[in-house]
Amino acid sequence: MSASLPLDDVRVVELGQLLAGPFCGQLLGDFGAEVIKVEDPGKGDPMRQWGRERPYGKSLWWPVVARNKKSVTADLRTEAGQNLVKDLLRRADVLIENFRPGTLERWGLSPDELWELNPGLIITRVTGFGQDGPYAARAGFGSIGEAMGGIRYTTGDPDRPPARTGISLGDSLAATFACLGTLVAVHQRSRTGRGQIVDSAIYEAVLAMMESLIPEYQIAGYQRERTGTVLPNVSPSNVYPTADGEMVLIAANQDTVFRRLAEAMGQPELITDERYATHGARGQWMEQLDAVIAEWSVTMTAEQLLEQLHTAGVPAGRIYRAKDMLEDPHFLAREAIVRLAHPDLGEFAMHNVVPKLSATPGRIRHLGPELGEHNEEIYRDLLGLDDDRMSSLRSAGAI
Repeated sequence: MSASLPLDDVRVVELGQLLAGPFCGQLLGDFGAEVIKVEDPGKGDPMRQWGRERPYGKSLWWPVVARNKKSVTADLRTEAGQNLVKDLLRRADVLIENFRPGTLERWGLSPDELWELNPGLIITRVTGFGQDGPYAARAGFGSIGEAMGGIRYTTGDPDRPPARTGISLGDSLAATFACLGTLVAVHQRSRTGRGQIVDSAIYEAVLAMMESLIPEYQIAGYQRERTGTVLPNVSPSNVYPTADGEMVLIAANQDTVFRRLAEAMGQPELITDERYATHGARGQWMEQLDAVIAEWSVTMTAEQLLEQLHTAGVPAGRIYRAKDMLEDPHFLAREAIVRLAHPDLGEFAMHNVVPKLSATPGRIRHLGPELGEHNEEIYRDLLGLDDDRMSSLRSAGAI
């Protein structure tokens, strides 16, 4: 493996806050990009305060989403702060921001103005609805994008209002697509020398995950509905009970895999039963098939059931919580969770970099920084500001 990181020649200036922009910065930083996060001098990114948990009294999310980043402060509502950011962007490859459309323009940081300073700058913009269109100016949070993108309507039980997942899915998806677009733009710049805008809208990122939902309705007149714990016409693929009260998910909907499951159950006659012989038939007779499998699974403990299924080559597993992940030998062997030193909490566990690269893998170098921790390094060493200028900026509240 190379000791260098694959993006260590890319400098990113991150102006965003909360999650939709900063998660894009986290992904780029994981693979070595120098991510300079610009925060308000007063209290910084609100993520520093979100998700407070004892015994720390501060956000346990911040050390994750701001990992590998450098923090500087600048008041972008002041001319001095705007000029600092312009100086940074002259030396940058990528700008990430997730303000409402028009905000950068009001601060004198429009794409056209920035390209006069740095024609190769890639400007990655993450918003609720995109940079144009009739909804562009609306305030947009991830939850609204999830609703408009279709995933809220299809999530939950059919007899209840739409549900949500317990994570910020829309923000994270928009940030992931923003990262993809940024890397594509970096590649294209190597051919042309010119930067461009990467426009990632939350609702469109969610829509991109909705499989064949649109043509199913447009061509077949089929509207996907909430189906609870199952996917329509995909069976068996559900959670089944065990003798010790655990939950085991079994996914054996493919024909060859279902045959292995039937053999493992000691019920080979299911293979030729016309109700279960094909993928389509199993989908139609889902409830009956689930009842047959549940009657078998509940005779064993989860451990016994999983051992039998794994031996038979049937995909199956427990539904994990954080405790299970921290104890699992596969997570340990693949270093899916890493532990870093936190100055106040000691050992700090978090998920590792994804995906894994064989020759130039990403790496977590440090946890999220303190507010303005890198002001001296960036403003003095990179921009060359002297004592008088630094003192003047502090006195004016610009940093």
